[in-house]
Amino acid sequence: MTLVEKILAVHSGKDRVSPGEFINARVDVILANDITAPIAIKEFRKIGVDKVFDPLKIVMVADHFVPNKDILSAEQAKFMRDFCLEQGIKCYDVGEMGIEHVLLPEKGIVLPGDVIIGADSHTCTYGAIGAFSTGMGSTDIASAMATGYIWMKVPQTIKFVYNGTLSKWVGGKDLILHTIGDIGVDGALYSAMEFTGKAISSLPMDGRFTMANMAIEAGAKAGIFHVDGKTSAYLKLRAKREYTIYEPDIDAEYEKVIEYDVSSLEPQVSLPHLPSNAKPVSQVKGIKIDQAVIGSCTNGRLEDLRLAVEVLKDRHVHPHVRCIIIPGTQQVYLDALKEGIIEKLLKAGAAVSTPTCGPCLGGHMGVLAEGEKCISTTNRNFVGRMGHTKSEVYLANPAVAMASAITGEITRPDNV
Repeated sequence: MTLVEKILAVHSGKDRVSPGEFINARVDVILANDITAPIAIKEFRKIGVDKVFDPLKIVMVADHFVPNKDILSAEQAKFMRDFCLEQGIKCYDVGEMGIEHVLLPEKGIVLPGDVIIGADSHTCTYGAIGAFSTGMGSTDIASAMATGYIWMKVPQTIKFVYNGTLSKWVGGKDLILHTIGDIGVDGALYSAMEFTGKAISSLPMDGRFTMANMAIEAGAKAGIFHVDGKTSAYLKLRAKREYTIYEPDIDAEYEKVIEYDVSSLEPQVSLPHLPSNAKPVSQVKGIKIDQAVIGSCTNGRLEDLRLAVEVLKDRHVHPHVRCIIIPGTQQVYLDALKEGIIEKLLKAGAAVSTPTCGPCLGGHMGVLAEGEKCISTTNRNFVGRMGHTKSEVYLANPAVAMASAITGEITRPDNV
């Protein structure tokens, strides 16, 4: 069996599962946010049970429209908050919160070998630590909150092998954009993407979270990494319960194996209006931008902010560019503050926000007007994703985003 199949077999009480098989699987963590939780809660009420199956295995995070931008978003957050108080569920709210997919690993809530579901498509992020995690609809979340189980089809697994050594300024964001550009937004449809190879072994945890996060942009059910020394070191200070590490069998059967030599890979930029429209930055440099966003569940971690400041040095944001920095959690914000990162960004003319999904989904804190162009470390650049339907979003890593913010046009970091 593959890594994903082993995890799902254990959680469904079977010796073996195969791709295409329907199973009932026990869940370890259930997640919802201020947009999706209200829908799930309303469906939960219809089931006819008074209490969730286990409040300690359910987490709710206010992150999409917080601090609340209007009355409707305030009502949604309150609806979720009240349910958490009623049921004894942990709710991460303004002041101690963060973007859900940065927060849960940071808090040690998600661990290797877990089955994790969330009412958010980017729940696949947690595959970076060797868990099976996937997004589901709010009605599925309601059922799981009542029963502790999910009904699903076992996905096939595609193995991605990244050979070679990564160049300066090239990281997880570039690997996943290059991969999506190669296979397309449906290239891994309802599959598990298993990431491995020499380049992956050298990749820091933040880069792995980025890659797993964007597995959904290739149509995948999940993205997953093997647990290695870097994973164990990351978890040592965070894990608060026991966990099990699984490995694929030597004779595991994969739907296909795709290999890349990434030694000569450039930083990638995905042009409007699909993540799969990825090009080397050298082919798209010179496009004028109005805004740069560094943050989100894809690239809002401490290493991402360090990378941005490494490019920035003592330079200043271009006078015609709005540069918006959004740390992924309060802890990321605090760590960046202690390291002097926040001060450098502010002095350079960037705006630093409290943790929020904000502009990623066109919510607030950086919505685009008609005709505006934004380079962003977020995960989607669909039509109207960040504001007006006639605006444009270009996806890139934090180094490219900051270099572009300095020059006012899409720029290679080593050309600043």
